[in-house]
Amino acid sequence: MHDGARETATCRRHYASETGAEVLPVNRRLEIPLAVLMERREVSRGRWSVPSWQAIAVVAGENIVGREARATLLPSDEGRHQYLWSGIVLTMFRDKAECYRQNLIGEQPALYVICQQSDGNDLQPVAVTADPYEASGHVEGDDQVFAVGIPPEVYRQIEAFVIEHNAPEPRRKRKRQKWAESKDR
Repeated sequence: MHDGARETATCRRHYASETGAEVLPVNRRLEIPLAVLMERREVSRGRWSVPSWQAIAVVAGENIVGREARATLLPSDEGRHQYLWSGIVLTMFRDKAECYRQNLIGEQPALYVICQQSDGNDLQPVAVTADPYEASGHVEGDDQVFAVGIPPEVYRQIEAFVIEHNAPEPRRKRKRQKWAESKDR
């Protein structure tokens, strides 16, 4: 193990002991199973009513989440229907660690729930990302994207992943070119 890797491993262990975060093995990606809580309301305008969807929260935990994406209708008020969508995975890639870091240090860190219209005019969450730039790419397409708060246990995992994989570019001093000795002239 070279000195840089040993120093990184030491920093990871120290950070984990200080914050209680989990020390992750060096992987190219991290997968966190999630469930998304969606709410549907009927909005009336004149004689017409249209469904209005909103992502309420993201819930982490192996016990809640199943392997396949499916919706469970939860008990709800009249006019409001809440669905718990399980089987969704937040996949984080090492090369996007800087994007995740930008999200975490922003004013309101968020997870972005990406939804698509299904056959029955319902909105179905298809993915969750911590990359705000990926989310904005989906907004430019036909997908609907909702920002929700990051649960503390997911925040800690994202933070540990960013610490592990985000290596800031070293500053390099630009070497000036002597124009008088340039061969192009």
